[in-house]
Amino acid sequence: MKAGIFINSTSLLEKSVFESTVIYITEYNENGAMGFIVNNRFPRKLNELEEFSHGRDFPLWEGGPVDKEHLFFIHQRPDLISGGEQVGDNIFLGGDFQAAVKHINEHTLTEQDIKIFIGYCGWDYKELDEEIDEGSWRITQTGKLF
Repeated sequence: MKAGIFINSTSLLEKSVFESTVIYITEYNENGAMGFIVNNRFPRKLNELEEFSHGRDFPLWEGGPVDKEHLFFIHQRPDLISGGEQVGDNIFLGGDFQAAVKHINEHTLTEQDIKIFIGYCGWDYKELDEEIDEGSWRITQTGKLF
């Protein structure tokens, strides 16, 4: 397995936080795996968070159960957001978040360019492999990010 792929939950994860989820894997190495749930909107928008209350109405996504105190983002606009780490075909993790917010507020970044998450999904080394082997996740090469 590698970064830049999608995994879909199976029926083994019904009645869990991962029921009916699609996760985009952004990191997979000897430290473990990291990804974001890409199909569950968060009930609040970016401008509903105090720090961004003067900004544009922009959707947030429920990235996962880990570290729900922070925002994370993936994007496909390295020309506008510097410092991101490439994780897939023209998909970047993180970078200059202040620049991203500025471009969102100026309407030069749209929902087709960037996805902002609250929290993430994380696995220890080989833990995700074990969950795939037991049938909790199905690897897919394609999915919809934006």
